[in-house]
Formats: sequence, structure tokens, C-alpha cells
Amino acid sequence: MSENNKKKFEIPRPEFPKRAVITGGMPYGNKELHFGHVGGMFVFADTFARFLRDRIGKENVIFVGGTDCYGSPIAESWRVKVNNGEFSGTLEEFVQKNHDKQQETLDAYGISPNLFAASGLGRSKEIHAEVTDWFISSLYKKGQLSKISTMQFFDEKAGVFLNGRQVIGKCPVEGCTSEKGYADECDLGHQYMPENLINPVSTLTGETPSMRPVTNWYFRLRDYEQLMKEWIEEIKKRKDIRPVVWKTIDEFLKPPVIYVKREYEEKYRSLSSSMPEHSYIEEPKKPSFTIEFTKLSDCDEACRILTQNGIRYRTGKTLVPFRLTGNIEWGVPAPVMEGLDGLTVWVWPESLWAPISFTQTYLESVGRSRDEWKDYWCSKDSGVYQFIGQDNIYFYGIAEPAMWMAQQESETKTASPEDGELQLPVIIANHHILFLDKKASSSGAVKPPMADELLNYYTPEQLRMHWLGLGLGQRSVSFMPKPLNPEAKPEDADPVVKDGLLLSNVYNRMIRTAFYTAQKLSGSEGILPSAAPEEKFIEEAKKAVLEYERHMSKFSFHQCTYVLDSYIRNGSKYMAKALRDDNTPEQTEQALANLFYIIRIAAILLHPFAPFGTEKLREYLRVDESFWSWETIFEPISCFADDSRKLKFLPPRTDFFTKHESQFSSEQE
Repeated sequence: MSENNKKKFEIPRPEFPKRAVITGGMPYGNKELHFGHVGGMFVFADTFARFLRDRIGKENVIFVGGTDCYGSPIAESWRVKVNNGEFSGTLEEFVQKNHDKQQETLDAYGISPNLFAASGLGRSKEIHAEVTDWFISSLYKKGQLSKISTMQFFDEKAGVFLNGRQVIGKCPVEGCTSEKGYADECDLGHQYMPENLINPVSTLTGETPSMRPVTNWYFRLRDYEQLMKEWIEEIKKRKDIRPVVWKTIDEFLKPPVIYVKREYEEKYRSLSSSMPEHSYIEEPKKPSFTIEFTKLSDCDEACRILTQNGIRYRTGKTLVPFRLTGNIEWGVPAPVMEGLDGLTVWVWPESLWAPISFTQTYLESVGRSRDEWKDYWCSKDSGVYQFIGQDNIYFYGIAEPAMWMAQQESETKTASPEDGELQLPVIIANHHILFLDKKASSSGAVKPPMADELLNYYTPEQLRMHWLGLGLGQRSVSFMPKPLNPEAKPEDADPVVKDGLLLSNVYNRMIRTAFYTAQKLSGSEGILPSAAPEEKFIEEAKKAVLEYERHMSKFSFHQCTYVLDSYIRNGSKYMAKALRDDNTPEQTEQALANLFYIIRIAAILLHPFAPFGTEKLREYLRVDESFWSWETIFEPISCFADDSRKLKFLPPRTDFFTKHESQFSSEQE
């Protein structure tokens, strides 16, 4: 940034890294994207990636995402569709079809990853297998893995072990409302041992499965409890970490506990002396009492005793060994260690390091060395930003940071990695985006609309502006699209359309007025005014830019939309007052210079939010991509134009931001 521009920032600006990786939760490869994938996560990741490209240079930013190709949900979906005659290809063809559809949807919404890869397809599959082998083998060599035998569900009638989604019951974790508990995790992300699942049923035969022993590799997650506690205390002080992140992680760092219903209290007391050492916690107003342990193994033994004696209980949230492998055929091959072969990697752990694989795949695809991934993931000059939904905080906020800490080469482990070690990502977790006031899920009673379906009613930028303005970083918010809301009345305003009016009405009118006025003055295409913007407009821009930048540094996207709303509407008011019929040519020239300056600043701030319309504006301004750089953010448009300063001719009634065609027809009706 030039010295002149630096002086314009009198208040300290937020700092951003020299390089950055942006990634997000990976959608499963068994379906297309629903609105929650796009409106609850991808739009936010894309907006921040676009901002950083403008802010620190696009060559320094890698935004990767991808389809989560492996795992029992995908294999089970494929099996069911084949059995029902809905699909006739191979499992890999099934995933390829869904991956391609997901890519098309992202393109339609202007989501712009450098690479949208697939963990089980093409070159990204090969590199992901290599990274997986390295990651697990490295943990093993560092002594961070344990070989544990556990009981796995077995369907006696079908004669097969049941994978994660082939058994369903009720989650045993206290306080969890999920009725969809699978083998060792529920659909809300809680982890437990398979034998604790309540009322398990095989989805293959409907029978109650038996339990048989299997041996797998587990990461020693519990060993990192103290480091995790230190890390949590650090991130609690940071303004860029949302409370939902550290509050959720905190819940898993408490001592292991068991909740027992009051009706079993007498029976418990008769057994308490035979149970491992524990504390009895009296909570008179609750329907259950609590017993607390210092060691997880003691808690597990107590669970065994309670189960044997017919006592119903629920376990609390706590750190348990994190399973890395399984016996599902559709998975990344696990390295053979201590003669334990034929295993594949459980989908959740390998999806955590998949962005590293995808970073390497992208670097190779553009002719750069795969080893450069370390410059982005391991350097203190770089930042890693992971956008997820709150249901996945356990994996990204607990399992991943602990495994990253375990990969540190230093003998003295700390919660703060040194330069050259895997840096702990910044986790940006959104609260739930509800649908018509209810939590929607593809596997639940309330089905979410598909992302593509919404494009039958709205433009991508109307939806982007609406979702970014909802404030999902603070609370769960309902998405209420009028065309899909059976309770909406004809006279009700559509909240999505309403949020898009700032662009389709106010800002659009400003741009058109500026262009048409310039064309009227020159009698041709239009020429940018030669006058410089007045100082007060530069000062107003400085305030807006700094406020926006501060909000963006804390991922407060809805606050950024407030800044944009205020700045654009003030610009519109200025336009209405300054461009008058009785102006002298000099007054019109100066007013136009000020207006084009406001349009430029607004365009830069809008660029991450509304890429289609702002890029169209750049085309008509006839300037190159350096126009978006924050290095010259306060320079007028004329600094980027050629000597003629000619604009592209704007035909009458041309829109940069528009409503959806269905909205025009409904207005006519």
C-alpha cells in the first residue's frame, strides 16, 4: 500500500497473514447440495476467500473444498438406490455423478474454490491416499496410536458385520435428543462406544444385532486433554473465535460421568462398592443422579457393571479414544502396522486432513511443488481457516487440533505450534440455519430444499446477501423463503428479496445514473471524470473500509452487510441531492467524480459478497483485476483506466444486479 494510503488509516488496522488456506466441511458424495451446505457454510467460506484474495493477493490464497467420497453413509445410499432400481452404475460412478452435480451447484452460486476435489476420485484420490498413509504412520511412529479391541455389531441373519450406518438406535449421551444414533456416533456428532447405543436395530434385516470383537487403531485423544485445556483458555480471549466453538469444546474436557435415573438409585447403591472409585453427585431437582470418575477406563468399567445389572444410564460428553480405522470396504486403505491389515480408514479422521491432500493436489495441478503445502499449513506467516457447522465442532475442534498437536516434532508438546509445525486452524462455526423454523436434515422429518431448487425463485446474489446477513455466527436463524413457505400470505414481504433490494434497487440505480450521466456529458460511451473526489468522501470511505475490515477479521459477515447498507444508502442520498438539472458543467463533473468514487469503494467491499454483479461493473468500467486490490483501495477509478478514461457503453435499462425473473412476473400479477 502506498504511503499516501497508509496515512489515511489513523486507527490501527486488523492484521491478516501473508498466506492463507480456506476450507470448509466436506459434503458427502451420496447426494447433491442442499441449502444448508451452501447457505450455512460454503457462501461464508467463499466470501472470506474472496476478501483475502483482494486483501493479501490472490496468489497468496488457496481455497480448497471437496466431496467426501468414502464412508458407510455413501455405500449404504448406493446399495439402497441400486436395490430400488434408482441407480445402475458402480459405487465410484455414483460418487462421480454426485460430485459433478455438487461442482455445478457451486459454480451457479459463484463459490470459487481453487480446487473442488474428491477424496475418492482422480488424482486427488491418489494424493489423499498418500497423505493418509503418511499421517497415520507418523502418529504411530510417535507412539500416539493404540490398538484396541471393541465390540462391533453383527447381523446374525445376514451373516455380516454392520458398518456405521447399517445399525440405528438412540444416542446414549446425556442431553442428546437424537433418535438417529449409529454404530458409534449420532447424527448430532456425539461419540460413544458401540455397546452403549440404546435399542440398536440392523437396517439390513430389522433384527437386533449381536456384538462381536474387532480390532482397530485409535488415536490417544485423551492424552491431549491438558494441552486442549490450555489451548481453549487461549482461544477464549480471541475475538475471532466464536463462543459456540470454545463452549462446545469445553463440554468434552470435563471428567467422565454417568447419569443414572432415580428409579435405579437403590440398585446402584448395592453395587457401588464393586465399581471403580468414583464420586456421587447429588442433584435433587433432576430426574437422575451423577457419578463422576477421574479415569475414562474406570467409567467404561462402571458402564459394563451397570449394563450387566440392567441399570439404564447415559454417559456425559468426554474425550474417548478416537477411532481411525474400520472394516468397511469403501474407504482409504489404512497402513499395515503390527500385522493388522485389511483395514480402511474411518471417514471422519481422513476428512480432517483431506484439505491438506487437496492443497497438494491443487499445487501440483498448477505446476507448483507439492511440498509448498507446508508454506500454507505449517508457517506462522500463514493462516488456516476452516468454515463448518456447529454439529461438526467435535471433529474439527477436538479431534483435529489434538492430532495436529501430536504431529509436532518437539519433545515438549505445547498448545502453540512452532514455525514449521502444523498450525492450529481458526475454526469458524456457524449456528444452525433452520428451514421454516425447524432443523432440516436429509435424513430427518423436515427435508431441506436443494440449493439448485432455490435458483428457480432467486438470483444467486439475492441468496448470498440474505444468508450472509442472517447472523449465523451468533445464533441459529430460520431461512424463510416465501415461495416455499406454506404459511406465507400474499401481502407478506419476501425476506430474501428484501435483503437483495440494496443491490437490485439502490446500488444498481447509482451505477446506472453515473454511467448515463457520463454518457450524456460526452455524447458517446461515457468518460470518467477527470476531477478528483473531494476529501470528505475519502474520509467517509476510510471509515467504512476500516469498519468493514474489522468486522471481516472477526468473520462478522452480517456486520459487514450493515456497513455496506449504510455506505450505499448514504451514497444514494448524496446522488439525489448533488446531480441536479440546474448544475453547472463543473458542478456536475465534481458530483460525478464523487459518485464514481463511492461506487468504487462500495464495489470493492461488495466484491466478496456479490461477485457476479461487481465483476460486470468492472467490465463496464474497463479496468483490470488490480481494481480490487486493497493496496490501492483509496485511489479513484481513473488510476486504473487507460488514458482515454472511456467507459463501456451502457445500453438503456441495463442491470448489474437484478431480481429473479419469477419476481417480475409475480409483481405483474
